[in-house]
Amino acid sequence: MREEYCDVVIVGAGPAGLAAARAAKAEGAEKVIAVERDVHAGGILQQCIHAGFGLKYFGEELTGPEYAERFENFVKKSDVKLMLNTTALEVRENVLVCDSSEGIIHIHYGAMVLAMGCRERTRANLVIPGSRPAGIYTAGTAQRLINIYGHHVGKEIVILGSGDIGMIMARRMSIEGAHVKAVVEIMPFLAGLIRNKVQCLDDFGIPLMLSHTVVDITGVDRVESVTIAPVDKNKKPIMEKAEVIPCDTLLLSVGLIPENELSKTAGVSLSQITKGALVNQFKQTEVPSIFACGNVLHVNDLVDHVSSESEEAGRYAALYAAGKLAEGREISVVPGDGVRYVCPQKIITGGDEDVTLYFRTVIPGRNSVMEAEAEGQVLAKRKAICTSPGTMEQLTLTAEQIKDLTGNVTVKASHEEELA
Repeated sequence: MREEYCDVVIVGAGPAGLAAARAAKAEGAEKVIAVERDVHAGGILQQCIHAGFGLKYFGEELTGPEYAERFENFVKKSDVKLMLNTTALEVRENVLVCDSSEGIIHIHYGAMVLAMGCRERTRANLVIPGSRPAGIYTAGTAQRLINIYGHHVGKEIVILGSGDIGMIMARRMSIEGAHVKAVVEIMPFLAGLIRNKVQCLDDFGIPLMLSHTVVDITGVDRVESVTIAPVDKNKKPIMEKAEVIPCDTLLLSVGLIPENELSKTAGVSLSQITKGALVNQFKQTEVPSIFACGNVLHVNDLVDHVSSESEEAGRYAALYAAGKLAEGREISVVPGDGVRYVCPQKIITGGDEDVTLYFRTVIPGRNSVMEAEAEGQVLAKRKAICTSPGTMEQLTLTAEQIKDLTGNVTVKASHEEELA
């Protein structure tokens, strides 16, 4: 067993972990360690070979590997200790227990940042009836097989779920010569970004079937067909309108689950909606020495947002480790009408920095108005031509506005025209 000591330890070296590590070092943390179970840093970006990353953060369009490489280079220049092929097992009192090829490692830390990302929901999570043949993949698994290992996964494809990775894989499969017959979505609206629908489905003539779902899978050794059916307003399939689509592959893009098993061992409280940690604006959990960022906190739609949010977590973790993190009165931030969740869920008042609230609307709409209010006063307001649950929204509260607040902040959204 080996002992390591550091000011800040980061669990995960994907886009969130790399950004947090860089920021912690820049804030003055003397020793920063980033732990990654994979043999390479970069996380999911390694297999995202399409362009579209970095437009907000770098002001230019990059592929996933290019985006990851920039942050990996930042980290290397910052003298962060990157421990690859090392798995975090559990958290004890300010000690992270890890397993590596060299054996068990105990990392003693002043502050820890959770940046483990998330995993895909599988067929087992959905409980789809039917046989269990080959040819059923999560969209991320199919992406890795094609982009990293060069394996084709099928020729006649049906995709369940209109999440971003599902739509991106619809385009990818089409480019590789497969026939994508349909993208099927149980909700009456798109789950991912509108730009991905336009670039990945519309441009390739791939039909999107809203308010439909897969109700049966047929096949012995390999998928032979799937049965899809429209659903009513309660999402119950209307079986008399079901139809069979012959295919050899079913891809699942049906949501992501934050990887918070380690968080639970540390006693971190989780949100029932996001399945991520409950945090304040410093990305600090209810365990004061533990911070969280990226998709392990709440699922983001853009990696640029992940990087910005994670830099905050790394910076504040370094301040905590140095005993310099601000303290103050705590108030809650709650979702109101039309809003599914808000992150952060708490604000420490009395500070001198603005606070950005990230949230998602419940349904899509046109001519939308989003507001943050407290004590009968509107603190922030923004209008949008259209909003969608697949797009993260933001409102910023100034330090002056929240300095003397004592009541909860409520975030709400309304639409002139509801699109669902």
